[in-house]
Amino acid sequence: MSDSAALYKPEWLSYPEDPAALNPVIWTPSFARNTEGELCVDGTPVSELVAEFDTPAYVFSEDTFRSRARAYRTAFEQAFAHHNAQVSVYYAGKSFLCTAVARWAREEGLCLDTASGGELAIGIRGGFDPANIALHGNNKSVAELRRAIDAGLGRVVADSVDELRLIERVYAQVASERAQAGRELPAPVPVLLRITPGVHASTHEAIATAHEDQKFGMSLQPDTAALAGLSSQELEYWGVAPSDSYALLAASIAEAIDSIELRGIHCHIGSQIFDAAGFEQAAATALQFMHQLNERFGRQLPELDLGGGYGIGYTEADTPRDIAEVTGSIANTVAAVCAELSMDIPHMSFEPGRSISGPSGITLYTVGTIKNVSIEDEHGDIRVRRYVSVDGGMSDNARPVLYDADYSVTVANRAPAGEQVLSRVVGKHCESGDIVVRYAYLPADLAAGDVLAVPATGAYCYVLGSNYNFLTRPPVVATAEHADPRVIVRRQSEGEMLALMVD
Repeated sequence: MSDSAALYKPEWLSYPEDPAALNPVIWTPSFARNTEGELCVDGTPVSELVAEFDTPAYVFSEDTFRSRARAYRTAFEQAFAHHNAQVSVYYAGKSFLCTAVARWAREEGLCLDTASGGELAIGIRGGFDPANIALHGNNKSVAELRRAIDAGLGRVVADSVDELRLIERVYAQVASERAQAGRELPAPVPVLLRITPGVHASTHEAIATAHEDQKFGMSLQPDTAALAGLSSQELEYWGVAPSDSYALLAASIAEAIDSIELRGIHCHIGSQIFDAAGFEQAAATALQFMHQLNERFGRQLPELDLGGGYGIGYTEADTPRDIAEVTGSIANTVAAVCAELSMDIPHMSFEPGRSISGPSGITLYTVGTIKNVSIEDEHGDIRVRRYVSVDGGMSDNARPVLYDADYSVTVANRAPAGEQVLSRVVGKHCESGDIVVRYAYLPADLAAGDVLAVPATGAYCYVLGSNYNFLTRPPVVATAEHADPRVIVRRQSEGEMLALMVD
């Protein structure tokens, strides 16, 4: 290893004794090298994928997606069956969704969690029964709520008192239109209230969603500011005190609206979390609030959704938990808290997204410019950093610039043998922060034309993508062991970009 290889190396990154090895924490069995050392995806060599689909391209293993979806559904069902409880698993479509993926999730017995009218449209086009779709969002539009009510969605996750009032108004409009047309009136809207359980999850601040100071959900803490706009008569009418929580006010209002069927509580503590304690604390907090509402309303709310957020492996520093361990610990906590409160276990729901789609996908890039840059370190010594430029970047993976996310990378078109040099893989955009992989060992003989594969890009890469610098969006290519690779989202053309512009 050369002296320059030690430049700014993070503690978690180790020099690869076997550069061709694929860490199973990051790479699923769908990704393996053939006898020549070339990376294959579900048996198809990368060189064949590049020849047919070019780069950059997302390659998405249908086999991995289906196996992980099936594993989560089975693990949750088995974990809660030990406690005689029912469970539903919703695939969080925001991580990655297209009609093919919606079909895979449906065929594996999952429900679908959507966060916009667009995701909802994809889910319905992908064959989902609307009764098995949920609609999230902190600022749903009238059009989105109309679609949810018209379609008969299985649940709407309400985020505020304002939204409850909006649901009431939109329902009245839809009901009036149907009555005038002689059609059957829509059923009351099934609603879960999203709460913030006050759990400070161990993750990046931008993807932690259960602490108090953020836009999602309704606080369980005494909140005089949230209730400040209510008169004493209104407080008395809703049965709340000025020091009560916003969530309690929302629940009281939802229970009183005839066009809303208040079914339960929803919470989500964040994303890319490895620590079990946060999930267990959130479960206990949500159940205690449900118990309070059960006693207040004289009935048992039937549903509790604890969201998702289970972490995956991006680098060798990550330590994702086994699926059975995740589900078992949550089920045991829910059962124990319900026993303490003398309440039945509600119908439980969970929303894995990244942990299903993330490990299913990789991104293929072609190497272009390679540049060595002299840098003065903190001791005044001159070191060298190697920059490896590829034909994509922050337009196809915004997570490094948004969340300081770290990724791994390997040479895919051949065996990465010989000396390995610490490198930084960067994109082709006009931003110095356009970094694909900050720290990686790549072969000293890396050259223009080599193909690199970045793993664990199946989640939040395509869906966060852009046309920055007017690069066209890459395709998504699906693979399976017993099927030919095929495009499930086609590559965008320059003509399609230009068609949006009005001269």
